[in-house]
Amino acid sequence: MQHTAPLSDTPAAFLAKHSPDAPVLFLAPSVLQATARRFQADFDGLVTYAVKANDRTEVLSNLVAAGITTFDVASPAEMAAVRAVCPQAVLHYNNPVRSAAEVKAGIAAGVYSWSIDDMSELAKLHDVPRDNEVAVRFALPVKGAAYDFGSKFGAAPEQAAALLRAVVEMGFTPSMCFHPGTQCNDPQAWVQYVHAAADILRMADVSIERLNIGGGFAVDRGFDAPDHRAVFAAVKAALVESFGTGAPSLLCEPGRAMVADAAVLATRIKGMRNEGRTVFLNDGIYGGLPDLRDMGLSGLVDVVGPDGALRQGAPKPRVVFGPTCDSLDRLPDGLPLPEDAQTGDYLLFGGMGAYSIAMSTAFNGYGLAGVALVSDLGAQPKRKAA
Repeated sequence: MQHTAPLSDTPAAFLAKHSPDAPVLFLAPSVLQATARRFQADFDGLVTYAVKANDRTEVLSNLVAAGITTFDVASPAEMAAVRAVCPQAVLHYNNPVRSAAEVKAGIAAGVYSWSIDDMSELAKLHDVPRDNEVAVRFALPVKGAAYDFGSKFGAAPEQAAALLRAVVEMGFTPSMCFHPGTQCNDPQAWVQYVHAAADILRMADVSIERLNIGGGFAVDRGFDAPDHRAVFAAVKAALVESFGTGAPSLLCEPGRAMVADAAVLATRIKGMRNEGRTVFLNDGIYGGLPDLRDMGLSGLVDVVGPDGALRQGAPKPRVVFGPTCDSLDRLPDGLPLPEDAQTGDYLLFGGMGAYSIAMSTAFNGYGLAGVALVSDLGAQPKRKAA
């Protein structure tokens, strides 16, 4: 069941009917709920959602409808967004660096689980109820992700062991968490972390009831389909090997992998120059496309005309700029678009539910602000980037 009635059948049908001149993010509740249910069916543990990927009410409400009731929040604003949709939700505050005011806000919001990676951050939790969980976040020099989260957060193993002992001494329920990095599709990254968690616990002489294996699960960007089941199977095997019969329960916190496939971003060609080699869009890196700057070009891009019909010309690499007056507002060069693409056409970027509208600004008066609900995303773009 969809949470809200869709505005149109597909993105192409909406574009043909309404001819929007501003970028639009098309969200399919049916796809989002199916993804959430698939995670819950395949993962042997608690599935939570990392709100940072997309905090829109349309997203949160449909995840709740699919059975997600625990959320990874990183700020008081995200706490409020979740509480507005699901007052009884369980909140995990896994941003490990907080101001005193943010700790106070977390207590007021009823946060249950907190992560820390430094003694100074643990000290800030002195007023947190002692029946709360405090997870020690640790980091390893593990490869396999698009970029490494360990450069910012995460204690070294020896420090993590000392933190666990301190958590127990303060009377909190101890736990552990890690994050292998974004867009990670190597099961061995998780395996190394699980083995390390067992080693750290032995070093600390502490036991835990559950282990948070983080997010970072890869999504299909048009090149290689991820295998989440392989990751889950590898984690389960590593857990048995490292902990035996006393293994902790698991939880995960997908963000990108939960919501990316549920949305398509439609941008419009404002102008073309240099015999079509240079393209100007109505959205760019300051709007809904910052992830392309950081992750590289997507292979999930199609072009439709104002009537919604697919352009089918041979692909031709282009230089693509966004709409602002900043020359840095430019996608990585070489985006292949059909040779018959024209001014006024729409580019449909697939897999854009995560880190699109969540990171959009209003710089220069542009930006992605609108979400349209659709019953179906239509044929998913599969044009491979060069």
